[in-house]
Amino acid sequence: MDENKLLLVDPKVLPEIYTNVIKAKKLLASGEAKNATEASKMSGISRSAFYKYKDYVFEYNTTGQIITLDIVLKDEAGILSYLLTTLYENGANILTIDQKTPSSGVATVSISFGGSALKSDTSRLIEKIRCVSGVVSVRQVHSR
Repeated sequence: MDENKLLLVDPKVLPEIYTNVIKAKKLLASGEAKNATEASKMSGISRSAFYKYKDYVFEYNTTGQIITLDIVLKDEAGILSYLLTTLYENGANILTIDQKTPSSGVATVSISFGGSALKSDTSRLIEKIRCVSGVVSVRQVHSR
């Protein structure tokens, strides 16, 4: 097999060590474990096993929809906060926010969010966003 290829494998058929490495990596990322030694102990693996596999085992989430919107906002205090509140109230799980430097009184914001828990469909959410005071335009860029 080509050494640059990756495999997507159901964890049910893998040795438990791999899922424990993922668990240790999550403990480190969340701050629940202060270091690799602590994360390894909490996950039930040796530190050497963690270091052996940590750069080769990754979790891939196949559930949920990811939606990306480009939104143009007036350059006024609080508008982004109102927008984020609207997304939160409608069940969006925000993944990334990229706001450009304001120019000519407006700023473009690109927001990606998980849509699996949305309280309505994407088109209704976009209409609610358009109603937020200070939103100039909304365009859906991506949905998978």
